[in-house]
Amino acid sequence: MASIFRRMFKWGQSEAHSALDRFEDPIKMTEQGIRDLKKDLEASLKSLAEVKALAIRGKREAAEKKEIASDYEKKAMLLLKKGESGNLDNVEADRLAMEALNKKEEVFKRATSLLKDTQHQEGHIAKLESNIQHLKGQISKWENETASLKARAKVSVATKKLNAQMAKVDSNGTVAMLEKMKDKVAEEEALAESYGEIAQIDKSIDNEIESALKGETPTASDSLAALKAKMGINK
Repeated sequence: MASIFRRMFKWGQSEAHSALDRFEDPIKMTEQGIRDLKKDLEASLKSLAEVKALAIRGKREAAEKKEIASDYEKKAMLLLKKGESGNLDNVEADRLAMEALNKKEEVFKRATSLLKDTQHQEGHIAKLESNIQHLKGQISKWENETASLKARAKVSVATKKLNAQMAKVDSNGTVAMLEKMKDKVAEEEALAESYGEIAQIDKSIDNEIESALKGETPTASDSLAALKAKMGINK
């Protein structure tokens, strides 16, 4: 009997491994897909960091250019004041002031261009951050679903194994044999109980006989008188 169950267990193991292999193929593919997504996420985070760095540098450079433009405007004003006060030739003062204003316009345009580029980069940053958050959410969701599916796959394999074992038991008539064994044991137990009751009945009858004869058992003096009578002794 034990050997039958051992064979059934080994057969169930092989079936379980085969079923699990069939489940593992799509699960492994899904896990690989998640790993690829994580690589994409890592690359997106790197791109986000680079774009943010460009935006930060652009803002700083634009602020610096604005300060330089402001300085050129201040220098132009000082030159004009010098020309007006006679400390500098008016024509020369106007020429230099014009050059300073040209520099101011040139630097200001560069600052404006940098700010425009920064705003454009910030738009990309917002989109990248949104996509990254969405990708993180999807990865987390798919990881949870994959873990759940793996657990369900194991349960289904175990269920299939159990059902297969039960089917194998029925096909071999093991259940029927067990039922016959139960009947045989019940029959032997009933027979043992029957003999016990019979023995109890016999014992009870002996007790009844002894009880009925109680007080009628010959005494020693009765036995002596009977022996003397038999020997012809009258005294």
